[in-house]
Amino acid sequence: MNAPFRRSATVPQMRAPRTRRPRPGTPGQVLAWLPDGRPADVYSAPCPSRAALDRIADKWTALIVGALSTGTKRYAELRQAIEGISEKMLTQTLRSLERDGLVTRTVHPTVPPKVEYGLTELGRTLEAPLAAVRDWAELHINEVNEARLRYDTDQA
Repeated sequence: MNAPFRRSATVPQMRAPRTRRPRPGTPGQVLAWLPDGRPADVYSAPCPSRAALDRIADKWTALIVGALSTGTKRYAELRQAIEGISEKMLTQTLRSLERDGLVTRTVHPTVPPKVEYGLTELGRTLEAPLAAVRDWAELHINEVNEARLRYDTDQA
């Protein structure tokens, strides 16, 4: 009878090579490695980079980052700069951006307390990409509206 196979303690275990499946966007390029040794991949549902994408792809995030790109602002100034945002959404988005390290919240010890929001260094890295998305939306809105009208007409 054969004895069960046992791996010798002197033989090092081989690790699978770091590979990633082909994906859209930047094929074959690994942008960052996660602490557990896996590549960051927003197309993979459990990857934490998906949550980061969800945060920065949010319309309120794009508008808040744009509003803060000119410098620190108080809550009321942000609310005034971003038409249509509710107090609840502004508060929730600012908290999320602060938690993600994109925005700083500074409380000045005055009566009443003065609170200012500003972009962190990490938050500043979003200025150009989000400005490009905002610019694209403004540049192509007529084409988007025409496409919507054609689609809606064809569906009727």
